Amino acid sequence: MTTAVLPGTFDPITLGHVDVATRARALFDRVVVVVAHNSAKRPLLDVETRVALAQDAMAGVAGVEVAATDTLLVDFCKEIGATAIVKGLRGGADYDLERPMALMNRSLTGIETVFLTGDSALAHIASSFVRDIAAHGGDIAPYVTPAAAQAVREALARRG
Repeated sequence: MTTAVLPGTFDPITLGHVDVATRARALFDRVVVVVAHNSAKRPLLDVETRVALAQDAMAGVAGVEVAATDTLLVDFCKEIGATAIVKGLRGGADYDLERPMALMNRSLTGIETVFLTGDSALAHIASSFVRDIAAHGGDIAPYVTPAAAQAVREALARRG
């Protein structure tokens, strides 16, 4: 059984993330969407909420699981027996950011990173855009699941 890990902050999970996870599942027996800690980011949603939203978004995709980690990604991969890391790319800028991480992860453990090009109909969607649109009262329903849209609205209302 081949296992791949699809890591991200998922703040919030978007339909683009769901697309990449679904297509990764066609390549691997098991895909674990892992809500990872990123010290460079200050998420709007707490880890538990992000995990719950990812579980909701992936509920209809057989062979896709959701987990969280605050360890190094490669350590998490070793722990669950993953043979690959999957990253979705929207464009060249994403590749420029992801390539050094892929090389470092391979250097540390030998684990390979597989890049999947995002669906062109979803390529403009980024969690940061979703948060910004919502913060300015815009409609984020076309970009996220209903549960994610609600969670973002509630988190923004709490922030004031």
